[in-house]
Amino acid sequence: VQLVESGGGLVQPGGSLRLSCVASGFTVTGYHIRWYRQAPGNWRELVAAMSNEGAYTYADSVKGRFTISRDNGKNTLYLQMNRLKPEDTAVYYCNALSPGMALDYWGQGTQVIVSS
Repeated sequence: VQLVESGGGLVQPGGSLRLSCVASGFTVTGYHIRWYRQAPGNWRELVAAMSNEGAYTYADSVKGRFTISRDNGKNTLYLQMNRLKPEDTAVYYCNALSPGMALDYWGQGTQVIVSS
């Protein structure tokens, strides 16, 4: 069972990135999915969440700029990030949580750097 992330990198302020998180060993259908990030010296914070019933939650700092989604057919989670800012620089982690919270899977993290 694992989640493998990709799509991070260096981008200029105002640019876009799409993070992907491919699940293997289980199906993401029915799971709550989340993206977190952690900047150096900071706590890990929730960026975006999508419940298994399609309810969305976004951190105030990313509302209107980031979009969380899933493709059940590809067993993949996504985080579309637009109008990136230097303060979005962090390691981003995907997470899948079963409805009963008994199963909690994490990706290894992907670095996003927003800098000119």
